[in-house]
Amino acid sequence: MNRLFVVNKPIFVSSNRYMGYVKRKYHTKKVGFSGTLDPFATGCLIVATGQYTKLFQYLDKTPKTYRATLWLGANSPSLDIENVDSIKEVAPFSKERILDTLSSLKGELAYYPPKFCAKKIDGRRAYELMREGKEVTLKTITSTIYDIRLLNYNHPFVHFEATVSEGTYIRSLGALIADRLGVDATLSSLHRVREGKFFYENEKTLNPFDRLTIPRNIYTGDDEYLELGKKLSSDYFETKEDGIYLVETVNFFSIIEIEDSTITYKLNRLEKPKEY
Repeated sequence: MNRLFVVNKPIFVSSNRYMGYVKRKYHTKKVGFSGTLDPFATGCLIVATGQYTKLFQYLDKTPKTYRATLWLGANSPSLDIENVDSIKEVAPFSKERILDTLSSLKGELAYYPPKFCAKKIDGRRAYELMREGKEVTLKTITSTIYDIRLLNYNHPFVHFEATVSEGTYIRSLGALIADRLGVDATLSSLHRVREGKFFYENEKTLNPFDRLTIPRNIYTGDDEYLELGKKLSSDYFETKEDGIYLVETVNFFSIIEIEDSTITYKLNRLEKPKEY
């Protein structure tokens, strides 16, 4: 079964573990997902089954929008509610101070990822090293904060929504807000609303053709040559410029790359979506 859809990941279950539930629900062995959510996070998780698990890198899944709650006065080494080790009372801020702080984060932002993250250091995940009490040093990364707005401020909780580039750590964004306010704080909730064109619609089957970032190209040669992965000539393509393209036959589709008039297959002979 080839299927593309969005699940609403529940709280306190890892993205990997949730795939076990998806496999059982849809009676399939091959399941994959894109864009890992932390166990304490909920919301939009793009899932594919069968051959469509190969499509993730070509999907339109940026920017991403999150809704989060920042708990002022709480401290957690992992910057989330799973490892809170102290809670202090902090004086309330004016709404204007909160608004100004959020606004100051718009644009390109350089920061350190959370030490409890999945980045690898010498082949080991950073969170694994942290749990073993080992020192973790991560390099700064750059993200773009397209928009960030206050949803509600009910002290000590700041509820905000952020639209960001792919790979942004919202836990680190929460830590930056706390630093600029001069207090300890940690995220007490995190919900991913959407990833590019993807959002939760009761696990409705999606047509991948509507959500690819690559353009179509028209192949005018023999379908059998394309479906069997034979060597192709750029003369049989409507668009001959260098690039990566979606190409269709009657029953299948492929993703090919044209470079200096040479055709290479990125993916081949994938079944078309049934509703296409």
